[in-house]
Amino acid sequence: MSAAPAPHPDTSRNRLTAILLMCAAVLCFSLLDASAKWLGSSMHTGQVVSARYIISVALVSIILNPWSRPGIVKTSRPWLQGIRSLLLLTSTALNFFALKYLQLAETVSIMFATPFLVALLAGPILGEWAGPRRLIAIAVGFVGVLVITRPGLGGLHPAALLTVCGCFCYAFYSISTRMLAASDSPETTMFYSGMVGAVVMVPLVPLFWSWPADGLSWLLMLSTGLFGALGHWLLILAHQRAPASMLSPFNYSQIVWMVALGWFVFGQIPDRYTFIGASIVIASGLYLLYRERVRAVPEGSARLD
Repeated sequence: MSAAPAPHPDTSRNRLTAILLMCAAVLCFSLLDASAKWLGSSMHTGQVVSARYIISVALVSIILNPWSRPGIVKTSRPWLQGIRSLLLLTSTALNFFALKYLQLAETVSIMFATPFLVALLAGPILGEWAGPRRLIAIAVGFVGVLVITRPGLGGLHPAALLTVCGCFCYAFYSISTRMLAASDSPETTMFYSGMVGAVVMVPLVPLFWSWPADGLSWLLMLSTGLFGALGHWLLILAHQRAPASMLSPFNYSQIVWMVALGWFVFGQIPDRYTFIGASIVIASGLYLLYRERVRAVPEGSARLD
């Protein structure tokens, strides 16, 4: 097992830096989805997924340099690393397919349901059972997802089901990430996240490869790997400087970027159901984070709300 870098001192300056890093990571993920959506209109989604992973692995290898730091590739739980990476690959592929038909804001609003699924799965898998207040927040959050998708009421395109399936995959991915945190460093986990996906996708490339039509397509293919690798690296840097409970609420700032990119790049404005549903999901998610924070405070200690 490779040793994880020592966390930075818990100071106000480091926390502000962590928040800025988190917001930058969210922006990278938004640009990744926007690039994938643009490319999906002119090439096979499998090619977009392959580019995202192959280029990302190349960049991550340069950053982490596993040749001079071989400890990075050592993991005490290789099977869990493999399963986790396949879950991320599946979630990415499903999301990219859905983006061919859905607006950026619609897909991210559905993916915001991931914390609710994680809270439910943490009980049977990690023994972290949700209390009644958290269960109510989870139920309200899922109502928000139903408002967005409106199943059976002529709401979203059926591709929304792909995003829902991707959300489940990402929830299991998040659970496995928490399980690996006790044994492997963030760098090791990040390395396997891309490497497994690249190993799976490279043999499939001949099945759907087509030469990009112009320089912009080449640039956007490169940007998928760049934004993916940079976003995950910024997340690592952010979590080294501040606790997850402080950073998690800033995940929801992604809806701002997605709405803006959808409008400026694709001329799409979400309907009122997406805005209403997203508001419900975000409010429930923030309450869920608040309850996590309350539970983490030892009994009898001071707490700032």
